[in-house]
Amino acid sequence: MLCLVYETRLHAQVEAMRHVGSLLDELLEETHSEQDKYIMNVHDFTTSGIEGDTSDYELLKHQLADPDIKDAQIINWLQEFRNCVTQLSKDHEQLIYVALRLPWLGRSPAVVEEYLSFLSNLVSAQTVYLRACLKMVVSNFKPKRVKICEGGVDISDSDDDDENLPRSFDQCHQALQLIGRYVPSTSCFLMPILIDNFPFVQKSSRTLECYVHNLLRVAVYIPSLRRDVLELIISRMLKLDVSAPRGEIEEVEENAVQQELKGEQEEEGLFDMDEDVCSVKSSPAGTNVMVHPVAERLDTLMVVLLAFIKDMCHVNSCLDVERTKDLYKDLVGVFDKLILPTHASCHVQYALFYLCSFRLALAEAFLEHLWRLLQSPSHPAVLRQSAAGYMGSFLARAKFLPVATVRACLDLLVPWLHLYIDSQDSGSRAYCDITLHGPFYNACQAVFYTLIFRHRSILEGNMKKGLAYLQSLNLERIVMCQLNPLKVCLPAVTNMFAAITRKYQLVFCYTIIERNNRHILPVVRSSVGGDCVSTNTNPLDSFFPFDPYVLKRSSKLIEPLYQVWEEPADTEVDTVTTKRVRPVKHRQSCILSGTHMIGCCVSPFWLFLWFDWLFSLCLSARMQMRMTSCEGRRRRQRG
Repeated sequence: MLCLVYETRLHAQVEAMRHVGSLLDELLEETHSEQDKYIMNVHDFTTSGIEGDTSDYELLKHQLADPDIKDAQIINWLQEFRNCVTQLSKDHEQLIYVALRLPWLGRSPAVVEEYLSFLSNLVSAQTVYLRACLKMVVSNFKPKRVKICEGGVDISDSDDDDENLPRSFDQCHQALQLIGRYVPSTSCFLMPILIDNFPFVQKSSRTLECYVHNLLRVAVYIPSLRRDVLELIISRMLKLDVSAPRGEIEEVEENAVQQELKGEQEEEGLFDMDEDVCSVKSSPAGTNVMVHPVAERLDTLMVVLLAFIKDMCHVNSCLDVERTKDLYKDLVGVFDKLILPTHASCHVQYALFYLCSFRLALAEAFLEHLWRLLQSPSHPAVLRQSAAGYMGSFLARAKFLPVATVRACLDLLVPWLHLYIDSQDSGSRAYCDITLHGPFYNACQAVFYTLIFRHRSILEGNMKKGLAYLQSLNLERIVMCQLNPLKVCLPAVTNMFAAITRKYQLVFCYTIIERNNRHILPVVRSSVGGDCVSTNTNPLDSFFPFDPYVLKRSSKLIEPLYQVWEEPADTEVDTVTTKRVRPVKHRQSCILSGTHMIGCCVSPFWLFLWFDWLFSLCLSARMQMRMTSCEGRRRRQRG
């Protein structure tokens, strides 16, 4: 009897559980049917939206834009879109834009794979959406902005430091390569989108770094865009470069170091009792972060660009000559279009400097390119002058250039200067005028600047042959010509060149320098009053493109290749403004010593100085005699 009761109760419980299970199944089916209602009828709802019934169509877009959408839902949506992709015409533009904005990056591999399949089907069936797909991919080349709001106020707006960001970038490039595989004309539509999406140069270093890095990755698998991509990147970097002069960067960095040291000294004074406690402080001098904000952005981009150049030219740590030549051609094209016409850029041009260090043939090709620009009268004078500045600065500062290359370039420049003097010295324009002879003056300054840096290497090994080579350049004719290049060259270059050439008895420039200084008014006062303004000491408005590199992180790649200036210990730079050099005494010392005379006694230049000295002596003696006779006449009259 008891067993029968237990069996009855157990049977009732089982029936109740079955009933509850059936109710749950029905509830789940209703829930799934509501969620899948719009998935299973994408084609019907898009058709009804076109016909005028937009309620279901809008609800479909709303579900696609749900920020909490799950992976399974994304996959179902994308599968439905793939099934009816041929019916998704231009009329469904808004729906496609919402579908393209589905959060697929960083999702499961199944979601990424399904999204890529959707993209490939869409661009192959409906090429009208190619630009939309490209814009979606390129928009993800930058890190997202993370905003934190409290009380309706944004208290934080910074870059997303997501650790999965590199993986997201990889997926973007995978999508872009897939689109390019299905649509061969992708490169024609991609470049304008890359330009439009480039971040403003005042954005954070992180944003600029990510976008430029992704642009250079595009240039790797779409080689036809490499020159355009480099042109885009360098044009933006030049804007940063010219807005941060070298002197301003050095001043800001030095002030930051001084403030840090001052703060440390104050802390030491306050906490002398804790001398045993050693604390490690971070200072600007001990870190690679630039204090100057523009310099910090530029330094970050230079690191990325130089790394790209190195990776493109090397395969398995070995230089690939063909790839290096192709990259050199692209960079030279960008140099001619952007860098050469830009005045006073300080750092961007070092990208080409770095590339030329890989192989001597590249450096020689670059110098030959500059030489062709300089001597070509078909180019604007300002570009020819800039080419001369680049040529002189490159010859002086590139440590990887051998002496033979320097001499070969001097053998091109100096004869060209002599030919120019021959064509102008006897004409009606044989006078100092920058507007008429600008390229000539810049070429002269390039020769002077090169000799200042390279005269030691030319004279090393065989002093006699080196001096014979320097004498063969006939520099005194250039200095003494009626065009008067010493008048317009930078005073620092002129004075150092004068000191070096005087030491080796090549040219004596100080007489000309003094004469030029007498013809230049030292101070100009405005007619409306105010402070005195010094005269222009750089009439050529010239600059040396490869002056010292001051960016911290990227300088690690430049420093081993760079020739720093070493002050000559055995040469005194006699500036005519501080020390008056007397050519008579110098000439006498040369005659008396006799050991350092290098065939200068018979030179017309030295004969000119000798007769000038004799004329000065005679003139002074005559003046003295006249004064003596006048004094005697006065005495006799008084008597």
